[in-house]
Amino acid sequence: MKPRTASLDTRQLGLFDDALGTAASQAVTPEAAPAPLQSPVPEPVAEPFAPAPAVSIASVLAPAVFHHPQGDRQIVLNEHTVGYVLKRVRRRTIGFIVGPEGLSVNAPKWVGIAEIEAGLREKGAWILRKLREQQERSQRLAEAKVAWRDGTAIPFLGETVIVVLDSRAGVTPAGAVLNTDADALPGVPRLTLHVGLPQHAAPEQIRDAVQSWLQRQARRVFEERIRHYAAQLRVTCTRLSLSSAQTRWGSASADGSIRLNWRLIHFAMASIDYVVAHELAHLRHMDHSPRFWDVVRSVLPDYEQVRSSLKDGVVPVFD
Repeated sequence: MKPRTASLDTRQLGLFDDALGTAASQAVTPEAAPAPLQSPVPEPVAEPFAPAPAVSIASVLAPAVFHHPQGDRQIVLNEHTVGYVLKRVRRRTIGFIVGPEGLSVNAPKWVGIAEIEAGLREKGAWILRKLREQQERSQRLAEAKVAWRDGTAIPFLGETVIVVLDSRAGVTPAGAVLNTDADALPGVPRLTLHVGLPQHAAPEQIRDAVQSWLQRQARRVFEERIRHYAAQLRVTCTRLSLSSAQTRWGSASADGSIRLNWRLIHFAMASIDYVVAHELAHLRHMDHSPRFWDVVRSVLPDYEQVRSSLKDGVVPVFD
């Protein structure tokens, strides 16, 4: 009886991988040397240029150690030490998942460690690339965490706003007023948000006051942009709701209701317009068919460029 072997779950990899291209090497067969000539020595012939060999992603990264907080095993992949957590599950394939905590391996109970590690080495380039991406994402999130104090900066409609604690600013307690300095020097934030709180206010108080103000602005801006694009697309939004979803910018229902993530208010108006037009287009086509994208394109011809910038944007972390 043949020994049982487990295949790699490429479908599971496909959820995270964007198909890293691998360079294929080609063997070049040398030509036969010409017979020696009896006539004068010929001019030297330049040798054909030999392209440099392809460089793997692992070779350009400094040796690193990737830990997993629950990791119980580790392996060296292209000089990089990778810790991972191994879970024995009821399945027929070996699955690799790279998440915020690191690498997890799901494998059938009957698969040996040698076969698991062979699979890890086979997918080593993909694993290292995804681990590096997770590190970079974690770093961006750490840098985006807001320190709630007087003078902190937050993005608003694509611009930087400086928070100023000023209980004498003529606003209601915990209220806020946006001031604009039209004469600000280039590179200097021209917007200041005066919050009606004292200098000794707790970070949670500042956060709640600023977030409340941002949500009010989000509703005001969203309602205006919905009116603008609904008229162009000849659709009707029956109800607008603000969401705090972590993974979705918006959604639409067949009854005409629209949900938009209030955190869109951090981005420039072009990004907000794209999401608004996208959700309103769903009131014409509840799918992502070519007809749907034609509707989006009818009001936003450059929507693909805007969508890419929104995908790469970083949302400030309030908590």
